[in-house]
Amino acid sequence: MKPKTTYTGPVLDILGVGFGPSNLALAVAVDEYNEAAPATPLRAGFVERKQTFGWHRGMLLDQATMQVSFLKDLVTMRNPRSRFTFLTYLHERDRLVQFINHKTLFPLRIEFHDYLEWVAAQFAETVHYGTEVVEVRPVEEGGKVVYLDVISREVDHPDRVVVRRTRNLVIASGIVPALPAGLESTDRLWHSSEFLDRLAEFPGDPSVCTVVGAGQSAAEIAGHLHEVFPRADVHAVFSRYGYSPADDSPFANRVFDPAAVDEFFSAPPHVQQKFFEYHANTNYSVVDIEVIEDLNGRIYRESVRGVPRLHIRHMTAVKQVTPEPDRVRLRLEQLSTGEHVDLDTDLVVFATGYRPMDPLAVLGGTADLCKHDSSGLLRVQRDHQVVTENSVECGIYLQGGTEHTHGLSSSLLSTTAVRAGEIVESVAGRSRGADSGRTERAMAKGLSNVRS
Repeated sequence: MKPKTTYTGPVLDILGVGFGPSNLALAVAVDEYNEAAPATPLRAGFVERKQTFGWHRGMLLDQATMQVSFLKDLVTMRNPRSRFTFLTYLHERDRLVQFINHKTLFPLRIEFHDYLEWVAAQFAETVHYGTEVVEVRPVEEGGKVVYLDVISREVDHPDRVVVRRTRNLVIASGIVPALPAGLESTDRLWHSSEFLDRLAEFPGDPSVCTVVGAGQSAAEIAGHLHEVFPRADVHAVFSRYGYSPADDSPFANRVFDPAAVDEFFSAPPHVQQKFFEYHANTNYSVVDIEVIEDLNGRIYRESVRGVPRLHIRHMTAVKQVTPEPDRVRLRLEQLSTGEHVDLDTDLVVFATGYRPMDPLAVLGGTADLCKHDSSGLLRVQRDHQVVTENSVECGIYLQGGTEHTHGLSSSLLSTTAVRAGEIVESVAGRSRGADSGRTERAMAKGLSNVRS
């Protein structure tokens, strides 16, 4: 049974679902658009399920650095003169000179997270935290869907239901941690996304730790466990022969340029597929070379001392996981020989990646108004707007979940600033068109009244 709701409040031009970096960049773009066009401002609001702003908090390791340049912040690639740049943040934190002397393009992850929080705090009045969307309802006028009513409730008070009406919906609901099929998180079995929180709650010091996965998070976690538990054995388990380095060379890195989105979007499907085959190693299941060299150095030094603690179990697959009260038993298969061995571990971290959150889950019944391609994927225009039925005059935009149309950077920081600006430009153009259409209809109605 649908909750009883009553709409109150103004009509928004943009309602953003989710308030991570993507929609935070959108909030910045709206603010700067309104400053430049005060006569035709856009009214925006956002809802976020979390109680406070946060971005991959479970992986804010002390030594971890960003894998993208600080110049790919929320705004610089769109408006380097903005007051929301990372450099402005450093200046306000009185760290600009020190950062320059640090001679790096890649800040600490905890520092970049502080930058994101600094920006988010400036939009606190437009964000409703602790709020989850339960339904999106189309609102029709004259046979056309002109608004969307977004029904949400407070996470801590599910009986408190609120309706917000908008002309455009921007979904940036993020990604979902992916554990292997059949596994659930426990106090000894975690996904990498919850690593630091779970580690803080772990009783005592483990003697055996295991990390499953071959990507950046897996390598960082293996190094962190090896460092903070100096008496523990750490096992890194993955099916590859070794960690593969990320290709961040200048030409390969161009796949994350804004221009690459245009080229990918206009390419035929077989070329798009080749694009992923050629350049997946820029982003997926790869590790920064500095992290690889650090782990290799630890293993070598331990071999010299004759006390190995960091164990690389390459070409190995996890075949069975058996949680027990005081340990987790892993059945491992050595892929080159087919041999099976059991490994008892005090804790195991699965750094097994993420899957995109399905935007249709947010839309509910309104998803029936969206069109799909021959593969069943959402059709999305270059301005990140979902293709909908002809009766729909409001806009549904996606930030993320569009790799099939916009390429590798569809949900990454690399093009966040530019993508946010493109959405604002599209919404502003639609708003001007809608205002013009409403004026024409009003004039026609007025002439009709005069004639009668």
